[in-house]
Amino acid sequence: MWIVSLLLFIFILGIIILVHEFGHFITAKKSGVYIYEFSIGMGPVIYSHKGKDGIFYNIRMLPIGGFVQMAGEVYEDDTKIPKERFLCNRPWYQRLLILSAGVINNFLLALIVLFMMAMIWGSSYVSNEIVAVQENSPAMKAGLKDGDEILAINNHNVSNWDVGQIYLYYKVENNNYHFKVKHSNGEIQDIAIVPETVKNDNGEEQKVFGIQMNVISEHGFLASIKYAFAKFGSVVHSMAITLGGLFTGQLSLNNLSGPVGIYKVIDTSLQQGIAQLLYVTAFLCINVGFINILPFPAFDGGHIFFMIVEKIKGSPINVKFENACNLVGFALLMLLMIYITIKDIIHLF
Repeated sequence: MWIVSLLLFIFILGIIILVHEFGHFITAKKSGVYIYEFSIGMGPVIYSHKGKDGIFYNIRMLPIGGFVQMAGEVYEDDTKIPKERFLCNRPWYQRLLILSAGVINNFLLALIVLFMMAMIWGSSYVSNEIVAVQENSPAMKAGLKDGDEILAINNHNVSNWDVGQIYLYYKVENNNYHFKVKHSNGEIQDIAIVPETVKNDNGEEQKVFGIQMNVISEHGFLASIKYAFAKFGSVVHSMAITLGGLFTGQLSLNNLSGPVGIYKVIDTSLQQGIAQLLYVTAFLCINVGFINILPFPAFDGGHIFFMIVEKIKGSPINVKFENACNLVGFALLMLLMIYITIKDIIHLF
């Protein structure tokens, strides 16, 4: 079974990367930028084909990324290429579109997948309403009841349960969580809950509150469109909150997953059915797009940030400075990836 999960892992990541890089590729090609190589994967080349357009189309060994190598990504770097075909010499709006196209493609694919899911299986989302409180659970002992609506957790507004679940992972003093709830009679109350800490089958600690949230299902074309955009916004919001928690120290790096963690999620989703696999694919698509648009060196967002600074100051950024930032950013990302991968492997076994 593991081989099926592995092949599925490679296929899903390959599709997400292909869609992302194709966005860069097609906009660059249509804009007249000279392209050397279009690669899916990183590391050694395992398959290469030179097209009639002179571009090398490669598949590389490690399915963890990809790239489109264009002439003049930072400055004129090839004396054989006409000046107007360097990326750095294209109009500002074209450069912005080329750099943004990968993220745009990822977001579009996620919306399409979410829409298709909703059309086939119906759109389901988890509301803020508690549908059941377990007997003798921390939630019941604290005073939560069936029908209560959770408005905030530890002074963080909860707009949907995707967001609410993130706040349950936040570090809190003495493991004391404060829920702001609206009872079925309209009364609003602040309730303190100390969850139980248990270990799952993998030996990982989990917090148990003892509440079950209400799942609402809808069907139809308009409901599917609504679901696709609502779930997309909810996932992006959750990722932004997660990023904020990491920067403030309220979330640990242990909450992040790398390729091994993603494989584990796909393996679990495979057992739950096609709908769950499609949701994971959409989630990963949004994840890749969100991460890439961050204004961090080595990401698409980092290049866009430098472009915006360049536009504001009215002159190009110092090439050596930009290259140094990208190099440091890439090195930090590799260190983070190594740490997360080692952590995921330890948890896997």
